[in-house]
Amino acid sequence: MTAQKGKDLLLKLHDGTGFVTVAGLRARRIAFNAHAVDVSDTESAGRWRELLAGAGLKRAALSGTGIFKDAQSDALMRQAFFDGAAPDWQIVIPDFGTVEGPFQIVALEYGGEHDGELTFSVTVESAGLLTFAAA
Repeated sequence: MTAQKGKDLLLKLHDGTGFVTVAGLRARRIAFNAHAVDVSDTESAGRWRELLAGAGLKRAALSGTGIFKDAQSDALMRQAFFDGAAPDWQIVIPDFGTVEGPFQIVALEYGGEHDGELTFSVTVESAGLLTFAAA
């Protein structure tokens, strides 16, 4: 993958009919993790740790911080949080692919300085099977 613009990493939330880009994001991040299952014992070769392939839980978390620019995506995030829902999200990673599936909002924060703009931060975690389509 060649160098890409950070603004091209898009977070999109499903509104029931299609995906709506979360507007106003200044920073965004996605992380993939897999929990390893240790099956080592006293007879492990050279006493090296052994992991059971394909046995651990996988998870994805994404976060973004920005300013309010679009009432539709703001309302969708707020409603999903207060409903405790896990709507489908789509994460577009330039020259890599698209990740799609259910995510639940685990943090929704608002802040601002007296002489600045109101900002928001959102953190979502995977809540089911995710799919990946290569670019």
